[in-house]
Amino acid sequence: MAIPSAFRERLEQMEQSRNERLSILQSEKELQQSKSQVLASRLSNIASMEQRCLKLDRKIASQYLFISSLKSRLHRLDADYLQNLQKHRDLKDEVDNLEELEKEEQSYYSLGSREMEEFREQVGNFLVECQVQVEELRNHVNELKARFAQLLGNLNHSNNSEIAAAEMRKTQLLATKENLEKNLALNYQLREQLTNLLLSTLMGQNPEKK
Repeated sequence: MAIPSAFRERLEQMEQSRNERLSILQSEKELQQSKSQVLASRLSNIASMEQRCLKLDRKIASQYLFISSLKSRLHRLDADYLQNLQKHRDLKDEVDNLEELEKEEQSYYSLGSREMEEFREQVGNFLVECQVQVEELRNHVNELKARFAQLLGNLNHSNNSEIAAAEMRKTQLLATKENLEKNLALNYQLREQLTNLLLSTLMGQNPEKK
């Protein structure tokens, strides 16, 4: 029995429609697969970017810790610098004070040396004067002794008042001589004491300078 042409056409249309739908479904499937691949690729890229972000976060955290360590070190260096600067200032003040004291000591030493030289010169001049006076007194004493001996030899021809005056003059001259000798001895002793004082002062200053 023959199939009617209308029914055959209908079947062909249905077959063509099915084939078109299958083709559309295949295209959609392929499109969906492509989209899935694109999505998977994007997800992979996102995961890779997330990994990179994690690495960057870790690196940033590490850099932050390093920067914090550097800041702490800088703070310590600043504190050490300020401390060393203060020590330097203190040492400079101490050195300035020591230099000022050394200048004062040198000035005092120079003044003391000049005064000691002047004193030595004065003592030397005084000693010379005393020696001259003692020599003059010795000459006077010798002269008086000679005159006294002469007076004793000429006792019967001399006046008793002249003898008494000569004795008194002799006594005065001897007392003057004794006083000069005492002064001379005291000056020698004073000179020795001042010399020892100067030496002890200089010896006391030298260890401090060392």
